[in-house]
Amino acid sequence: MAKHILAFALLSVFVATPAHAARVLILGDSLGASYGIAEQSGWVALLQEKLPEHEFTNGSVSGETTAGGLRRLPALLDSVAPDLVVVELGGNDGLRGFPPTQLEKNLIQIITLAKDSGAKVLLTEIMVPPNYGPRYTQKFTQVYQDISKAQDIMLIPFFMQDIAPYPELMQRDGIHPNEKAQAKIANWMQPWIEKALTQ
Repeated sequence: MAKHILAFALLSVFVATPAHAARVLILGDSLGASYGIAEQSGWVALLQEKLPEHEFTNGSVSGETTAGGLRRLPALLDSVAPDLVVVELGGNDGLRGFPPTQLEKNLIQIITLAKDSGAKVLLTEIMVPPNYGPRYTQKFTQVYQDISKAQDIMLIPFFMQDIAPYPELMQRDGIHPNEKAQAKIANWMQPWIEKALTQ
């Protein structure tokens, strides 16, 4: 009888624990940190609802640069031990006019740290407003393309492309998506995250 109870208990644990459960760390800035809206309404929280078999940790901080993300990453890797790191950084580098070479250096270091920890990496493309000039904006965007190829990681197209043109999906500052846009971002990100976790 005791053996049957033990077997049932072990089976219950096995069934309750998803076979493909993974820990996902989102390393981002205000676009990931639910700036201006409740955190539970943000796209990271919505992804957790859509993919409950996985564990999402939102390591995003408003105003974060790639340098700031790089400084915080080691502690996050230690505490979260992620299977996948989604890097959504660079927007504040661009808004501050930082050199694309510095952006590239920081992103490569972030990706290298994540890989060395045993995690897979997804990189989110970031674009800066066109008023920064075609030369700078082109070089900035090219950094993400080059890193994706050199590091052999998937590049998620910038999710704000289908949101920023629509005022009804943006906050009054014209920079950050509002609550209505969060489900769209979650839907945009979900297939990329699922694909990365199954590769």
